[in-house]
Amino acid sequence: MAEGEDKITTQNITEGAGGTRIDRKKYEAMRRAILLATPREVPGIPFKALADGVQEYLPEDWEGSVMWYVTTVKLDLEARGEIVRVADVKPQHLIRRARRPRR
Repeated sequence: MAEGEDKITTQNITEGAGGTRIDRKKYEAMRRAILLATPREVPGIPFKALADGVQEYLPEDWEGSVMWYVTTVKLDLEARGEIVRVADVKPQHLIRRARRPRR
């Protein structure tokens, strides 16, 4: 497989919306950045602040629209249950889902 051809299809919480195929390395870098920038406790982080919040965790050579990747990967992480929207809060705030206790 040639470099840059390793792709992942993201999931989407929006009913009827399909996933998006993106470069796996970019997905993994953005996933890590979002999870590091998103607190576990309420009030969480406002969605609009997330693009700024991930900056310090992205590779220095990041290329592409940060906001586009934040939006795409955030929807995927919500669909996978790794992050959740804080209920009854406007504008949208996000928190990391609590880890399940180990047995």
